Order: sequence, then C-alpha cells, then structure tokens
Amino acid sequence: MSNPLSDLSWTFYSECEVPEEITDSFIDGEEAVAAYKTVRDVAVFTNKRLIVRDAQGMTGKKIEIYSLPYGAINMYSTENAGRMFDLNSEVQLFTRAGTIKINLNKKVDVRKFDRLLAEAIL
Repeated sequence: MSNPLSDLSWTFYSECEVPEEITDSFIDGEEAVAAYKTVRDVAVFTNKRLIVRDAQGMTGKKIEIYSLPYGAINMYSTENAGRMFDLNSEVQLFTRAGTIKINLNKKVDVRKFDRLLAEAIL
C-alpha cells in the first residue's frame, strides 16, 4: 500500500493575515496563532491544528483543505543552513500516515517557526 502523504509538501513564503473563510471553519475555542502564505493559498496554525487551504487546477476554483491535529504529529525536524547563508529551511512533520515536508522561504524565521511547532505539539 502506498503512503498517502509521500508526495505532500508545501512551501511557506511569508507570514500573512488569516483569511476569514478559514476562521469560519474553526470549532468552539479554536483560535488562530499564525498564518503563512503558500504558493497559491494559505496555511494557518491554530491552538488545535494546522489547516492548509490549497487552491488547485488552472482556475484555482477547486479547493482542498488539509487539517492536521497536533496530536497526530509524532515527531518533527527543522533544518537550516545557519546564519551564514540566506537559504530556505526545511521542516518535516512525521505522522503515522507518513511524512509532510514544509519548505520555509528565507522570509520565514525558522526559529520562530520551530517555537510555534514546539508550543503546539509538546
């Protein structure tokens, strides 16, 4: 059986505002913590889960929503080139369903992102 997450990866380019259409789907007590612009849409970290809204197709009318409860993340890793280089960083989220890869553009502070994950998962 193939891994359903084997090809799942996103690139986060910069922090952004949380779109209203995402907050409309929050459950009682759920609050946005941070949001990041992706290639065609947005990823939102809440106090309960990671939500990625992914517009697809030529027109972007087809929308896929990924919801990853923090309890489903078994482990994570962050990798960056250090302060000497101005390169992208990479984050991997390990779940029972597979690994999710997140690339962070140089505009995203990897240490802040690392703290965000730690506070959500630990």
